[in-house]
Amino acid sequence: MHYFLIAGEASGDLHAAHLIRSIRNKDKDAVITFLGGDMMAAAAGVDPIIHYRDMAFMGFTEVIKNIGKVTSNLRRAKEALAMSRPDALILIDYPSFNLKLAAKAYSLGIPVYYYISPKIWAWKKWRITDIKKYVRRVLSILPFEPAFYRANGFDATYVGNPSVGEVDADLRTVAPREDFLRKWKLRDRPLVALMPGSRIAEIRSNLPVMRLAVDRFPQYRGIIIGAPGVDDSIYAAMGGIKMPVIREDCAAHVLAHCRAALVTSGTATLETALVGIPQVACYRSNGAKITFDIMHSFIKLDYVTLPNLIAGRGIIPEMLIHYCTPDLVADKLAPLLREGSPEREAQIEGYKDMRSILGTADAADGAAKIIVSDLRTLRRK
Repeated sequence: MHYFLIAGEASGDLHAAHLIRSIRNKDKDAVITFLGGDMMAAAAGVDPIIHYRDMAFMGFTEVIKNIGKVTSNLRRAKEALAMSRPDALILIDYPSFNLKLAAKAYSLGIPVYYYISPKIWAWKKWRITDIKKYVRRVLSILPFEPAFYRANGFDATYVGNPSVGEVDADLRTVAPREDFLRKWKLRDRPLVALMPGSRIAEIRSNLPVMRLAVDRFPQYRGIIIGAPGVDDSIYAAMGGIKMPVIREDCAAHVLAHCRAALVTSGTATLETALVGIPQVACYRSNGAKITFDIMHSFIKLDYVTLPNLIAGRGIIPEMLIHYCTPDLVADKLAPLLREGSPEREAQIEGYKDMRSILGTADAADGAAKIIVSDLRTLRRK
């Protein structure tokens, strides 16, 4: 059967790559077409129609500035979908783009599966209308999502969280500390990881705050974990002056050697929690209090980071918008740097609770099993 997948950013590329491998294990004749990145290309054995680096625009302003490319990407994706007529369209997050493709697939009679659902429980809940109309199955990676969907008249299935297995596999291949330090020419002193996001706009907003916060602790060495597709020069230009940019096969290979981390809110907060590294979540945006107030008027949630949402309590501090300043971030970071501090120990215990809730199911395998089985059932009808 022919599977058409779309992922619009680095984390989606990783998760979709695992899904592609699982699909190919269950369907030996699988043909893969996709929009995504290098990991999906390695799994599928073909190049993407569009690489996600040409799709990852965040926020209203950035989308407007690149509206020509956004429109072109959408047109090319629709044309590819119409020409190839796959047996299934599989969407990975990226809702503004993907739901438009879902509507196109629906009009062509192509069943649509959503793996890694958009966070409509947090904002833009009206998207449930499009999902109910165009999407055949939602395969959720967050344990609290199915209840939200059921409350809105749609069934979703929790298949496990892919980051659990991915991070655990990565942790089994962490290099010895002395080898890591030698490779990156680092002195043996405590490290603080900076993960300012995978998009230029995120890095521009968050990296200067993170750097200045770490500068409050001269006995620690701040290092930047480089995001795929982001050149080292970008970090230097946006506040990462004199900080080394570390690029390993995965973030876990760097985080495992760090005392703590400053992480832009998103999937990276969950990955950091799974590695077991205490962290402060940062999301600066424009830093205006009115932005914070507007955000809270739309997002009716007590928390916005995944570790806190999954655990149902505040495991990690969330320094958002006008709270995301060097001084306030440094205040939250300070106790996490001290071995045995109550704040540090509380985070580590909270991570254990979060892991218990997530479970150990192989999300990609579970999602692939449902998709392939469902398509075979449809074929028999």
